[in-house]
Amino acid sequence: MARNKYPEETVEKILTAARRLFLEKGYEQTTIQDIVDQLGGLTKGAIYHHFKSKEEIMFVLSEQMFVQRNPFEAVRERTDLNAVEKMRELIRLTQAPDWAQLSREGIPMLKNPRILAENIQSGREMALPLFMELMEEGLRDGSITTSYPRELAELIALLPNLWFAPSVYPGSREDLLRRFRCLGEMLEHMGLPLVDESILALAETFFQRLEESGAPG
Repeated sequence: MARNKYPEETVEKILTAARRLFLEKGYEQTTIQDIVDQLGGLTKGAIYHHFKSKEEIMFVLSEQMFVQRNPFEAVRERTDLNAVEKMRELIRLTQAPDWAQLSREGIPMLKNPRILAENIQSGREMALPLFMELMEEGLRDGSITTSYPRELAELIALLPNLWFAPSVYPGSREDLLRRFRCLGEMLEHMGLPLVDESILALAETFFQRLEESGAPG
């Protein structure tokens, strides 16, 4: 997506308005006209000059949030945590109320094959190298003992866009929670004890609110 050639100020106004509306009204309930109405004189044409669709706006917002509040940077230099504890802290940081809500609002978009493919590519390019860094750190500090560090890093980077997205792989809140427990047990047996009771509680809250939001399942 060739976005850098567009005027930064206009793009940021669009993203700021859209983010506020997605959090207040919900992604599905927000229209392009709703966004236009927040922009003081800009037209639909101006939005479509910068973004192909509402889906693209949400996709860019998600990437922007990751870059601006990169949780890996927040934990990288912490000497009080081993690598597994850093991974758990990553999950806690991404469950901040606005971040978690924006993630939930974006899940229905994954029904679109193009958006799903872009999300998977983004995870591979942005998150996977950072998970690999923590895997290697864990092998050094002893908190991770797996023989498959890259494969598990790939799995962690991939599953949120697939197995835990009911618009892609349908399931109820209980189904999603069972999948999460299954992943936790599998990781632990393979030498990555990532899912403890605190992380399981975060997953329960996320899936409960996802069900309440009416996301497809």
